[in-house]
Amino acid sequence: MSESIILFIIALVIFLYFFRNKLFKNYREKLQKSYTIDDQFNSDKREREKEIDKLLSKMGENGKNDLSEKDQKRLDELSKKIN
Repeated sequence: MSESIILFIIALVIFLYFFRNKLFKNYREKLQKSYTIDDQFNSDKREREKEIDKLLSKMGENGKNDLSEKDQKRLDELSKKIN
């Protein structure tokens, strides 16, 4: 009896291993579809705000002049997107 249970569990594990992509594809798609446009917008906005905070923390006493030219351009681009 215990041998048959062990063989069944081994067979089940092997089956799940080889067919994991097909079995969990629908689950992954369902998770991805659960995000709304608003969720995506808010997520993007939070990422932009984090990047702006990072750039602003680089500024010292001289303000924007302490940033590299690349950082200044990126800060300008991000500040336009926030508005």
